[in-house]
Amino acid sequence: MIGGGRYDGLVEVMGGPAMPGVGWAAGIERLALLIGDPPASSRPIALVPLGEAAEQLALKLAEDLRDTGLAVDLGYSGNLARRMRRADRIGARAAVLIGENELAQGAATVRDFDSGAQELVPLGELAARLKALVGSGIS
Repeated sequence: MIGGGRYDGLVEVMGGPAMPGVGWAAGIERLALLIGDPPASSRPIALVPLGEAAEQLALKLAEDLRDTGLAVDLGYSGNLARRMRRADRIGARAAVLIGENELAQGAATVRDFDSGAQELVPLGELAARLKALVGSGIS
């Protein structure tokens, strides 16, 4: 695994002047075996704002959700179908949709990708609902 010692005369054998020496070596593969498996990363929440007003709210919402420990992916490009395909591709646990209707109600639509269920969640309850959803999906 790890070895070393004195190497007096090694420089001289290699064609240099006589001098004392020490050295060591470690097998990186052996050291890697000593490290445990990394903790499983949680699946992200995909934030999908629809419209300029929703984009402004989504920036603040993404920051707030990240502060609670959730992994959040915030995507602006493409239409709704393209954004949902991206959420599926990154393995998102849920999508949080924010459009004009949701803004008017002070809520967000949460689509659970595992069950297919969709519900309207007040913004004040969103972080707790998502934390529960992410926690229930840990395998």
